[in-house]
Amino acid sequence: MRRRRKKIRKVGNVLVKSRAQLDGIRESGKINTAVLDYVEQHIHAGISTAQIDQWVYERTTGCGAVPAPLNYEGFPKSVCTSLNSVVCHGIPDEKTILKEGDIINVDVSTNYKGYYSDASRTFCIGAVSRDKKRLVQVAKEAVSVGLMQVKPWRPIGDMGHAVHMFVESQGYTVVEEIGGHGVGLEFHEDPWVSYVAPKGSGELMLPGMVFTIEPMINMGSPEFYVDESNGWTVYTEDGMPSAQWEVTVAVTEDGYEIMSW
Repeated sequence: MRRRRKKIRKVGNVLVKSRAQLDGIRESGKINTAVLDYVEQHIHAGISTAQIDQWVYERTTGCGAVPAPLNYEGFPKSVCTSLNSVVCHGIPDEKTILKEGDIINVDVSTNYKGYYSDASRTFCIGAVSRDKKRLVQVAKEAVSVGLMQVKPWRPIGDMGHAVHMFVESQGYTVVEEIGGHGVGLEFHEDPWVSYVAPKGSGELMLPGMVFTIEPMINMGSPEFYVDESNGWTVYTEDGMPSAQWEVTVAVTEDGYEIMSW
């Protein structure tokens, strides 16, 4: 049986979703958020990152959905687990055991009936240092700062600029070359979303546009490198910690709606 293609409306480089498509993304987001809630309730020192991957796979497929990262461009697992100095795209394995004092970003993405959602949280494992705890909090607040700038018919660069200014005011740096993305009908769509963008730059935020807010915040330098052994895992160049929170947000006629968090 041939699958019916979704009707797509595109304005410039932005996919503008219909009401029915937004409903589908919303349902995907509910599953995505529930999976992250489960991880938050069960994560603790002494488990491996492979255990987190198993939770995500079982909880996602148990809801009739598919973990979007699994086999995406060769990524081998169902979730990204980025520990301490890992900026993003950490690959779960049996050997990486969470310890007291670690911070770890768990990035969950869901494909439900062809509709995609994406969100992440950084968890503190037990008692963490004051410096790490503050980094995690500022990363979370940076998303809220970005959300305040999400209004229809404004340039998306206004959001990125506000995030950048806030993070720098707190004494941290934003990773420049890795940003957010449109999402919904595909895992990654236009536009690419920068969190160091100049004010007034970029695509207009249109009602029906769906994208992620996910600035990666470093305690030290914004520079990074990619692990050559797997081609995925991104580390801070100076070995300092990195933290991130991510939401999927839809632009509405008068503001925004968070689809997954």
